[in-house]
Amino acid sequence: EAENPRVRLMDRFELTETQANAILDMRLRSLRRLEEMALKTERESLIAEQKELTALVGDEAQQWQRITAEIRDMKAMFAKTDSRRTDCAEAPQIDLDAAEMLVEREPITVICSEKGWIRAMKGHQDLEAEYKFKEGDGPAFIFHAETTDKILAFAENGRFYTLNADKLPRGRGFGEPVSLMVDLPADVDIVRLMKAMGEKMLVAASTGHGLVVPVEAALAQTRSGKQVLNISGTARAVACCIADGDMVATVGVNRKLLVFGIDEVPEMTRGKGVILQRFKDG
Repeated sequence: EAENPRVRLMDRFELTETQANAILDMRLRSLRRLEEMALKTERESLIAEQKELTALVGDEAQQWQRITAEIRDMKAMFAKTDSRRTDCAEAPQIDLDAAEMLVEREPITVICSEKGWIRAMKGHQDLEAEYKFKEGDGPAFIFHAETTDKILAFAENGRFYTLNADKLPRGRGFGEPVSLMVDLPADVDIVRLMKAMGEKMLVAASTGHGLVVPVEAALAQTRSGKQVLNISGTARAVACCIADGDMVATVGVNRKLLVFGIDEVPEMTRGKGVILQRFKDG
């Protein structure tokens, strides 16, 4: 359609005048013939590749031959020019708590009264400071934690209850009873309140029985908590501490002290445990 197509061809494709004349003199049918030949060649190539892949899918031996050949080619290409920078090993198991990832990590001070009223104050407050409680009530547990922590409450019935630190009532009021957050019976007191830390804990009953329990095994997912130390009759749980040493010291109200290795105490997720110390009168 151009007024001077020869000049346009020469400028656009850097052709000589002879080449431009040859193209302009070529019949359209010849151009179509060239295009048809190119399409046929491509089709034949694709059909051949299809046959090769079909045969490869149906022959396992041929598949391994292909893999071997490709690995050999890769080795020849990279072995001399580069050293291995990765190790072949099992992928590590990553335990992610999606709920914890959504909680902003902030320091808090957890305060729980003798009658089981719990609250959290922003920041790490002075643990020796005086805090307000209801009339007739007083401090029982005060410790530093973070909003992403799990709080463990060990009760006289031998059960562990789990509280989310970010769900604790805030402010400078008296807080709320723990029994509103978990199914803690009204006649059962909290023996120990602490944030879940360390690997193991030592728990003991008034009968002198005790056991070692992994911290992870004590975490409960429901309001009813998790039974760890089996209690019967008038017995009650009386002690809970982090088992981070290799020795245990027990003392009763009779003021008798006994020291022994913690390896003598069985590690269990639930049970009565063994007798840590025999008492005649306490």
